[in-house]
Amino acid sequence: MEHEQSVNLLRELEPVVAENMDRHLKVVRDWHPHDYVPWSQGRDFALLGGEDWRPEDTKIDPVARASLIVNLLTEDNLPAYHHNLVTALGPDGAWGQWIYRWTAEEARHAMTLRDYLVVTRAVDPVDLERRRMQLMSSGPAREPVELLPNVVYTALQELATRLSHRNTGTATGDPIGEQLLARIAADENLHMLFYRNLVGAALDLAPDETMAAITDVVQNFEMPGAGQPGFRRMAVMIAQGGIYDLRLHLDKVIMPILRHWQVFERTGLSPRGEAAREELASFLGQLDVQASRFVERRDERNAAVLSRA
Repeated sequence: MEHEQSVNLLRELEPVVAENMDRHLKVVRDWHPHDYVPWSQGRDFALLGGEDWRPEDTKIDPVARASLIVNLLTEDNLPAYHHNLVTALGPDGAWGQWIYRWTAEEARHAMTLRDYLVVTRAVDPVDLERRRMQLMSSGPAREPVELLPNVVYTALQELATRLSHRNTGTATGDPIGEQLLARIAADENLHMLFYRNLVGAALDLAPDETMAAITDVVQNFEMPGAGQPGFRRMAVMIAQGGIYDLRLHLDKVIMPILRHWQVFERTGLSPRGEAAREELASFLGQLDVQASRFVERRDERNAAVLSRA
């Protein structure tokens, strides 16, 4: 029965997909990866008679460097995300057209970020390649492959990724890096709008099922790069540096998108939908407490460091 309902909803949402695909194509701006890479800063590595990377080559601080690595490896795993989208949404009709267009746009992100990092010697390219191989050889991405959880998750993660890229660009202290990451973030914003609109339509068509999916995804959300080697350690660095932390996740990602969906204003839910919404509200209250505690502890640590300086 659940499979049949999912198939029916997939069909009902297809006109919404087509409408939002048309909207996307009208507002998206083409750009070219080579324009955003400072090629004049590049030089050969040892195999071609130059010098291999040394730690002193990088001009970017460790926190920004960790975020750049996490962001690039996240973008690298595009084949796994594509597979999950096709599994969840199917390759045909408007759904398939969107998936392939989305994949083509996303592919620019990894190629441009890698070129930028290697040309500027911001990170160790050998370590980067080993991490990429380990991640992409490790199996499927962790995002859900059912229709409603998938589109809810993708809406949230596109917004999260937009925020992460923008803040990482600022943290580099490099105008070229900041310009590149702002360009990538602009793509992620348009992708977020597509999925956000799709979930809004799903709430109108299947409010109880969509509310349950929103609650489940918010409670179990992980960034798409969570499966990469060393992610936990680098995520702590990124959070401590204020690039992406629990406070930002709640205030700048979860709450804005829930407000847009009018999650707590909607009427007409069945007891199942109401129960899911109550569970969501309870979870958000707990998350707010955790986020506040994290910020307090970080401020205390920073103050202690300054007092010792």
